[in-house]
Amino acid sequence: MPRVSASENRGAVLVTGGGGFIGGHLVAELLRQGREVRSVDCKPLAEWHQLFDEADNHVLDVSLLEACREAADGVSEVYNLAADMGGMGFIEGNKALCMLSVLPSTHMLIAARDAGVERFFYSSSACVYAAEKQQTPEVPALKEADAYPAMPEDGYGWEKLFSERMCRHFMEDFGLETRVARYHNVYGPEGTWTGGREKAPAAICRKVAEAAQSGSGQIEIWGDGQQTRSFMYVDDCVKGTLTIASGPRVEPINLGSSELVTINELVDIVEGIAGVELERNYKLDAPQGVRGRNSDNTLIRETYGWEPSISLREGLEKTYAWVSEQVERELAGRST
Repeated sequence: MPRVSASENRGAVLVTGGGGFIGGHLVAELLRQGREVRSVDCKPLAEWHQLFDEADNHVLDVSLLEACREAADGVSEVYNLAADMGGMGFIEGNKALCMLSVLPSTHMLIAARDAGVERFFYSSSACVYAAEKQQTPEVPALKEADAYPAMPEDGYGWEKLFSERMCRHFMEDFGLETRVARYHNVYGPEGTWTGGREKAPAAICRKVAEAAQSGSGQIEIWGDGQQTRSFMYVDDCVKGTLTIASGPRVEPINLGSSELVTINELVDIVEGIAGVELERNYKLDAPQGVRGRNSDNTLIRETYGWEPSISLREGLEKTYAWVSEQVERELAGRST
């Protein structure tokens, strides 16, 4: 993992959304590197995905400006991951809630500016890309310039694109060093795997594990299974986040795998890991999102000499093992 040099390591690091999936993994890596970390989330501590005693943990609602000021006080860097979001089922059914994430995005920028924060990282999303460029499964990989002319995913995508522009203008007008990464479909252990906010890899792992452990022999797939995506393992996401946050100034940049697969191929891999073959029932009226989406990694390779490289098979083996354990505990009536 990239490290912050001793000359730059002058203060604490704030991670908003630290009780979430990606935030928890980011906090873990920063602590491993010996950083002083303040982790903030609006959920009660008992509901955090990962909780570390070594971190300075706070339950704060960073949609409120005063909470952002409290969170940013005395820190030198901010990683703003706070957002109300989930998988496609949640995003398509909660557009207003997704757009309200503009409050933590905007208020954290104000608080960081006023607190004299040296560097501000914002986690954007591939949902900023124009829908017309994602209409076929054989979609060309999305380049950063494809976000304009703007027609992002309704709700969540518009909020992310607006907040990207806020980061740009806070850098131009106020001198706050901002960095923006567009995350593409992050997955891995310790993530949301049930309840309606889970994304495709976790949902497929759960469904396969449930079928394998119950003996049902069937799986429900949203859509026809031919829609395509690329999926980035969380370790690559954390490494890329730290690389971009400490790197040279660039426009918003893709952070995602370029390994494009259909949803059917995703199911094939998980079935192979689980050692089962299931009858597939396709729910054609379920939320599916765009028809195809992939990450063009030219800019991240040219800028940093690196791109996400953990294969989907390798990442899913670790993810399925963790999700399967949660399913087993749930079926046994134990708390997860």
